[in-house]
Amino acid sequence: MSGKFASFLKGLTKTRNNLFSSLFSSEDAINEEFYEELEESMILADVGVQTTQNLLKELRDLVKVEKIRTRDDARIALAGRVSDMLKSDSAFTPDSSPAVILVVGVNGVGKTTSVGKLAYLYKNEGRRPMIAAADTFRAAASEQLQIWAERADVPIVKHGEGADPGAVVYDAISAYLARKMDLLIVDTAGRLHNKTNLMNELAKIQRIIARGLPDVPCEILLTLDATTGQNAVSQVMAFSEIIKVSGLIITKLDGTAKGGIAVSLSNDARVPVRFVGLGEGIEDFQRFEAEDYAKALF
Repeated sequence: MSGKFASFLKGLTKTRNNLFSSLFSSEDAINEEFYEELEESMILADVGVQTTQNLLKELRDLVKVEKIRTRDDARIALAGRVSDMLKSDSAFTPDSSPAVILVVGVNGVGKTTSVGKLAYLYKNEGRRPMIAAADTFRAAASEQLQIWAERADVPIVKHGEGADPGAVVYDAISAYLARKMDLLIVDTAGRLHNKTNLMNELAKIQRIIARGLPDVPCEILLTLDATTGQNAVSQVMAFSEIIKVSGLIITKLDGTAKGGIAVSLSNDARVPVRFVGLGEGIEDFQRFEAEDYAKALF
């Protein structure tokens, strides 16, 4: 068992044990009762109603065509279909080249923590990340991020509370170039309730990045809390009205039985999941692997 799969297996324990384990371990036949119980479990896991119905239709077809007889084989077939659904065709540029990662999300979803863990992940892979603390609106946000930067052993650029976020990003770009870093991770404010101000602020930050680093691609990651269930889908839609989201970070998958939310988000919102939080430790932040996730879920 790979270390990464073990992390997914552990992180999705609540979802798997509460909703799926007894259903698939049963020696009972694959019958209508099985499909009804599976549908209920998938909806409770926040896979989403329409996505659940589509997956069950495909599973019924697979059972007939491939002459699947046991529930365990049905589990394997379903996991394979979910894995195929979640695989992204688009490359994530920070994995292969210098880049800026703009991290957005409402307050309380684990955004600032994810910025620190993301920097730690890339530093361990031999990259040279730098953090910009551009969430100057929330009290103590930069101080919290400073702690994570120290844990990850990466440099951080920050100003005082209430400072202009654009000025923080401008200074961070200067430091990024001077110190020859290859990854700039920007934490931003999460004032979704005031869309106009947030839109203007993010647009300003993007203009500063485009001027200061014209040849460096910028990816925008939206951070979502798995424990909020289908509300996370609503947040994707709301942020997509403001900014072009290129990927998702899903936090707190270990703390909920709603771990199927990644399926719903990827399928319904049409935005790939890039990273997941599978525990509180700095090392519990992983790249999203569709196959590992699907196997661990069921």
